[in-house]
Amino acid sequence: MRTVIDGAALADGSGVEHAAGHVIIEDGWIAAVGDGPAPPVEADRHVDGRGCLVTPGFVNTHHHLYQWATRGYAVDSDLFNWLITLYPVWEGLDESMVGAAAAAGLARLARTGCTTVADHHYVFPRDGGDVFGALVEAGARIGTRLEAVRGSMDRGVSHGGLPPDSLVETLDGALSGTAAAIERHHDPAPDSRLRVSVGPCSPFSVTTDLMREAGLLARQQAVRLHTHLAETLDEEKQCQAEFGCTPVEYAERVGWIGPDVWLAHGVHLDPDAVALFGRTGTGVAHCPTSNARLASGIAPVVALLAAGAPVGLGVDGAASNEDGGLVVELRQAVWLARLGGRPDALTARQALRLATAGGAACLGRAGEIGALRPGLLADLAVWDLSTMDHAGIADPVTALVFGPIPPLALLLVGGETVVERDELRTADETALAADLRRASAALASRA
Repeated sequence: MRTVIDGAALADGSGVEHAAGHVIIEDGWIAAVGDGPAPPVEADRHVDGRGCLVTPGFVNTHHHLYQWATRGYAVDSDLFNWLITLYPVWEGLDESMVGAAAAAGLARLARTGCTTVADHHYVFPRDGGDVFGALVEAGARIGTRLEAVRGSMDRGVSHGGLPPDSLVETLDGALSGTAAAIERHHDPAPDSRLRVSVGPCSPFSVTTDLMREAGLLARQQAVRLHTHLAETLDEEKQCQAEFGCTPVEYAERVGWIGPDVWLAHGVHLDPDAVALFGRTGTGVAHCPTSNARLASGIAPVVALLAAGAPVGLGVDGAASNEDGGLVVELRQAVWLARLGGRPDALTARQALRLATAGGAACLGRAGEIGALRPGLLADLAVWDLSTMDHAGIADPVTALVFGPIPPLALLLVGGETVVERDELRTADETALAADLRRASAALASRA
């Protein structure tokens, strides 16, 4: 199967850029990228890219898809109070609700340019059924690549944690459940659409034993490690009070620093922590909208990039980012970086790189996705910049990042169409919305 995209502007934030170029796709992989018209080749599909910008598909490095069923809660709360409000609601989740929320959330992400989603699922109600399996099924239904992070919590409120005791697992239960998820679902192939990572939730909902043992399990199984870290000052205070160290020092103590680790948020990092991440290749999922909504602070993205740390963008759960789309996070990242007083602190092209190559590096997929380069998977977004909304903006990358969100002419995952003419092609959006409304109402009624 060969597809040719011709006449479009091309940019990946990593140095590949053409004002009018072409991309040739063969059997799901990028075969050629270049300036000017495509060479004459036989093609099964020809895409007229004039007036469009082709970028790599975006990589969402941190999400909680189940939260699509609880948007609009605790809108004026900080993180700890937001969690205290929402944990009792999430006690009512079951696999049908998670499936409906995940499918709708993935559809929204796809319609905003996202082809790979890292979803951190750590809530396992005792009577909820196979909620992790429902997440996996939703990924297959919508057609994006899924890094399914099998989360866990074993520290409930009776042991000084935030979640209700009914939402936490035992240490052995969390480890066996994680091992089973890897065995059942993880596909390490280069073109995999489903991988599993290990993800204890956070220092304030997980025991030290689970952090250590989960890290050992991940490395025994050769999968990646993910958790929340250094998101708020409350977390900093709790770590100092309980462990006598910062969250980053705690992560290092329990073996959660290294090139196979990426951490969500990383807002409150001192210069030593930034240098450590750069030196060890520890990644950070930057979630600008969620951090702003919860008043958590601004992650030191510019310093992290200067130190050489992998940094990607994360939407975070839709209960703390009701938009739920990825393309807007490029602009949000730029704006937050510039609040420090430097108008060039983060550029449009750097933001594009965060959403593509940066995210791929966080997920350990730099040789597979995230750039416009022959030999990589054909995960591509074709943005329509020909409308009135972008007329007169000469630079297409500026138009994408600074301008209104453009229509998505085409989204390909492994060369296969997921979105076309700004419409999802893999599922019925009306049905997805109806399922989500029912799930949200049912969950609210149980709370």
